[in-house]
Formats: sequence, C-alpha cells, structure tokens
Amino acid sequence: MTVLEQFFFSIFSHFKGQFKQKANSIALVYISVLEIAITFVLGCFFAAFLSQLNADLMSSGKAWTLFVLIAIGIHFKNWIKYSGKKRKEMNAKHNRKKTVEHNIVLLLMLPVICFGFGVLLLQAV
Repeated sequence: MTVLEQFFFSIFSHFKGQFKQKANSIALVYISVLEIAITFVLGCFFAAFLSQLNADLMSSGKAWTLFVLIAIGIHFKNWIKYSGKKRKEMNAKHNRKKTVEHNIVLLLMLPVICFGFGVLLLQAV
C-alpha cells in the first residue's frame, strides 16, 4: 500500500464514525486536494528553478491551464480508484494488516502546508 493510500484510509477511518455516509467522499476530496497540492509545489519549484536559469519554457497562462487540466485528471483518477470495487478490495487489505494510525491534525494540515510552500516558491519567480 502506498503512502497516499494509507493517508486515504486514515482519513476514511477517522471520519467513518462521525459521517458514515460521507466518509468516502471526504477522504476522496482530501486525497485529491493533497495530490493537487503536491503537484502545485512541484510546478512552483520547477517554475522558480527555470526562471533562475533564464529559460522560458511556457507562458504563465499555459502553465495555469496545464495545472487545471492535471488537477481535473487527478480528481477523476482518484474518483475511479477509491470508489467501488477497488476501494473495497483495498479496504479489506487495509483491515487485515496492522497499520499505523496517522495524526489526523497533521494530515489535515498537510495540503495547507504544501500550498504555503508553493506560494513561497511563486514569490521567487
């Protein structure tokens, strides 16, 4: 199981007690936002790196358009992956193994921290 899948099931199991019907949707939105935040940080890093090299690879408008398309693709991929039969199979594997519970506050702050680092890197451009 990957780290992102472990994060998904930690969020899912935490919210399953409070929101039985919406726990999967909450975990799906969380993991999508986390992956989009990681993509944002990587994009900002490469934009700052290439601006220091004085390399014009693509315009800012095209980069934002590409980011939005990638974000839509990430959410669609996660929706397919974590809904239905495949999620139930991964849930069965997750329940069978003794897994480490992650700190829920840290998990919820992780996308905010990633977006913060991305904004700091954008200021360097």
